[in-house]
Amino acid sequence: MYFAALLARTEDGWEASDTELDDVETLSDLAELAREASPEDDTVLVLIEQEDAWFGVVRIDGEDDPRIYVSDAAAAARSSYGEILLTDELLGREPGEDEADLDALDLDGTEDGEDEDEDDDSEGGGSAEAVPHGPVGDPEILDDLGVSQKELKALSEDALTEIAEALGASEVLETVR
Repeated sequence: MYFAALLARTEDGWEASDTELDDVETLSDLAELAREASPEDDTVLVLIEQEDAWFGVVRIDGEDDPRIYVSDAAAAARSSYGEILLTDELLGREPGEDEADLDALDLDGTEDGEDEDEDDDSEGGGSAEAVPHGPVGDPEILDDLGVSQKELKALSEDALTEIAEALGASEVLETVR
């Protein structure tokens, strides 16, 4: 199960809105959606989580490029929403590299017709190795908002709630859950 919300910082504090990502296909689409949530070019956070598997934070500050943090790239790569966040730049690869590999993955992360155990034992350039296990992106994404990179990396099961609490936005986030 997925949950996605926008948190927009305003003069009066944080405002949360539930967001539907079905029409979002790229990071640019997501950034545009976030910018629409804050006409004043204030900070907007897009919070995405897949229950107990991974979470992602995208930070949009005005017209600046989005900053991204994903808690577990390998888990996110098996998700259509995670694939939006896992850009070539974020993963440190050339544009288009390993694109076919991601398309060949089943939802459990194995290639079509491959057993899960084989994937764990194999050495070589399979797509599972192309996407790192663990966090990727900007771990300092929330430093100035009260969540240090050490705290961010330590978050797990209820990460979005803990982030919202640190921001002072837990009540507004809960209203859209």
